[in-house]
Amino acid sequence: MVKSLNNKPYPIRHYVKIMLFISIFALVIDLVISFTSIYIVKQQSTRYLQDTANLYIRQINHDFSYINHYMGWTLANDESVKAMDDPETEYVDFIKSSEQVHKRFNELQKNYGQEYDFFFYMKDQRFFQNYGPMSLSYPEFEDLESQIISLTDSKNVYETFYSNWNPIMVKDTPYIINIVPFHNRYLICLISADNLIRPLRQLNLGEEGYIALVDHAGTAISGPGQGEAVSPETLNSAKSSLFTFSQTRTTVTKEFSNASFKVQLVIQFGLFETIMIAQLLIMLLFVVLTCTLSVVMLYFKRKVLKPIQNFSENLRRIHEDSEHLDFKSSEITELEQVNSQFKLLVEQIKKFKIDLYEQELEKQRIQLDYMKLQINPHFFLNCLTNIYSMAQMQMFREIEYMSLSTSKYFRYIFQSNDNLVPLTDEIEHVRTYLEIQKHRYQDAFSYEIRLGNDMSGLTIPPLILQTFIENTIKYAVSRDRLLQIQLTVGLYEDEERRYMAIEIADTGPGFPADVLEKLTGGKALDQSEGKHIGIMNVLQRLELLYQHRAQLCFRNQKDGGACVTIYLPAPAPLDERGLFANERTAGG
Repeated sequence: MVKSLNNKPYPIRHYVKIMLFISIFALVIDLVISFTSIYIVKQQSTRYLQDTANLYIRQINHDFSYINHYMGWTLANDESVKAMDDPETEYVDFIKSSEQVHKRFNELQKNYGQEYDFFFYMKDQRFFQNYGPMSLSYPEFEDLESQIISLTDSKNVYETFYSNWNPIMVKDTPYIINIVPFHNRYLICLISADNLIRPLRQLNLGEEGYIALVDHAGTAISGPGQGEAVSPETLNSAKSSLFTFSQTRTTVTKEFSNASFKVQLVIQFGLFETIMIAQLLIMLLFVVLTCTLSVVMLYFKRKVLKPIQNFSENLRRIHEDSEHLDFKSSEITELEQVNSQFKLLVEQIKKFKIDLYEQELEKQRIQLDYMKLQINPHFFLNCLTNIYSMAQMQMFREIEYMSLSTSKYFRYIFQSNDNLVPLTDEIEHVRTYLEIQKHRYQDAFSYEIRLGNDMSGLTIPPLILQTFIENTIKYAVSRDRLLQIQLTVGLYEDEERRYMAIEIADTGPGFPADVLEKLTGGKALDQSEGKHIGIMNVLQRLELLYQHRAQLCFRNQKDGGACVTIYLPAPAPLDERGLFANERTAGG
């Protein structure tokens, strides 16, 4: 059963739909994978750049903090600085102290890079000097000196510059400055804005990506758009979402500690641009292939599948005996040839079916007549045997009754040429048969016939009940004990059908095990010695008349005795003309 289900055939359109569904499903999966890959790649790229920027900014913050602390400690505790600020210091000692400070900051430059420039300014002496190699040109040095003097004269120098790094323009060049004041002397650290972010510019930010410093007011200190305000959208575009994968760029902004500016990284795909373009090309190629396949399938459906469906529909109509066959012309040469041959075949099949149907009807009529002829001599011989036995016992009155009953019995048989007879007539016939046998066996058995309500109009094949009653009398009646025979007829109805149940039960020895096994298994009984002819005739007649709608159940009862239950289709309720459904068809 499982194998037949697995090999169940399907129409061509079923497989076409499966192919189309698989293609669309694969396209959706490819789109999801492609968009997810682009999103993940972009997130990884952004995260990689963020981590790199964070690492560098932590280093810069550490450098800023150390340099700020170093300059503060030097101003407050270094003896050379104190000596230089002392008005009573001799010139030679001043020069020596200056050289000592110069050496100190030379060492600091070696540790933190030549990009940092250090300057010392004493306000009272109007002394301004660089300490360590200087990257400024002389005009820039003069401009820086002028700005330092101006800034230190301001009252808010402590609030603005103390322990804080700020942007400053020196001759139109952006720098980052830190001024550490201590009374009237100041140490200044200066670094070019471009030098500060040069390591980050080595990152691959894409063709149009860049890195810049931006102050808290949103003005670019260095990089593209220097001196111009940066849009809020650019500053806030670092948030990630599944809906931002279509953006052409991503902005990452990181702030420095103790600084009035921040670094901005604008990423234009960057390192993963080629991977993302390849993903998009693969996705586009799959979309093109899916669209092409869909067009091919639509063309295939119109030019190939539709004619085949029409051909299949004609086959179905032939199976349903439909007269409306539509042989449309097809653009497929092979199918057009098949249509021509098919038209001829249809005509031949129709003629063959008519001939076969007529032959089958004739065959069934001959079989039914033959079966009745089989039963009639069988019972007739039994009756003659019974009369002969009564004559031997000089039971003349019984012979007289037996002859009359037998005559009545066979008159019923020969007058019943129909395949179905009224149930009441068949019951009366069985009663006559039992009375005949009762005259023979006297008190060896008793019988009871139970009929349900409203049995009128029910029909049954002739001699069906008498066959099983006869077998009961033949194999179960014994002089040793009383045999009880019970015939029960009932009419039942469920959701699916209306049926008649006939039960024939006795208290005899029951069916032999081998016979019962064959009957319940649907196997034929051995008729070579003239046995079981009646039962096999009943089974064959019911099959011919009811076509699998009749059912027989054979069993042995728990308390002993055989039981046969016959289930036959019952006629529908009376129609408006007072006829049953099977009364109009069973007479065939």
